Amino acid sequence: MKKILILGDKKRKKIRDTIEELEPLFRKRADLSIIDLSEENETEELSADLAFVFGGDGAILAANRKLCGKQIPIIGVHMGKFGFLAELTPLTISQSLDKIFAGNYVISQRMLLTCQLVRSNKIIKKTVGLNDAVVSRTSFSRLILIKLYINGSEVTTYSCDGLIISAPAGSTAHSLSAGGPILTPDLEAFLITPICPHTLTNRPLVVSSDSKIEMEQVSQSKGVGLTVDGQIYVDIMTGDKIIVEKAKERLLLVNTQTRTFYDVLRSKLNWRGQPTYDVN
Repeated sequence: MKKILILGDKKRKKIRDTIEELEPLFRKRADLSIIDLSEENETEELSADLAFVFGGDGAILAANRKLCGKQIPIIGVHMGKFGFLAELTPLTISQSLDKIFAGNYVISQRMLLTCQLVRSNKIIKKTVGLNDAVVSRTSFSRLILIKLYINGSEVTTYSCDGLIISAPAGSTAHSLSAGGPILTPDLEAFLITPICPHTLTNRPLVVSSDSKIEMEQVSQSKGVGLTVDGQIYVDIMTGDKIIVEKAKERLLLVNTQTRTFYDVLRSKLNWRGQPTYDVN
């Protein structure tokens, strides 16, 4: 019998009710454990064949951090807004379970990033992300200065509202709204996107995933912070360095092969091609 995890924010009534409704269906087929993403749970001893994550992309980001290093394949059940990463919905999960438990799926690997905040040569914070690491101003409406290094070589100093370092999965998140390109999930690359740069020739930059990317906060401005995946936040000070590299771990996503990445883009970004006109 397969060991299955269900993860979701049970403080949200819709998610809690859906998990409770589907729980008997899972228990008939598997050895089931349920984890509340709204609580700090001890996960070191956890093991499973599959993890079902109920919620939006944010729930999958949170589940990734909680399960990181265990390499448990994740399948998202979309109950959020965009759902770029989710494979199923509450309406399709019942008819999909037989296929999934029979092993009729493939595993898609997504690149993860590690992010370290270094202050006075000491690591203050270290975490893993799927989408992005963002240095940005948080309060005062003034530009900040961020010096960028790649593999030890200085690139430039950005005068901007912030700087986004994203993995391919994050190219459809914050970076996209800042004018960055979309990277396909199979690419091994980092995307560097400035937020409202004062120098208009500062454009997004794509570099190898083997790169060591370093950002240094060189402005004297207060109210500057580091955010990872939109969920982990820490204040940063002048002189702090943020180091981003490719993680050894991967996010393993279950792919039932019912849609392609381009199907998702057309649906979620509302791509329609040539407009139609009412000639009457």
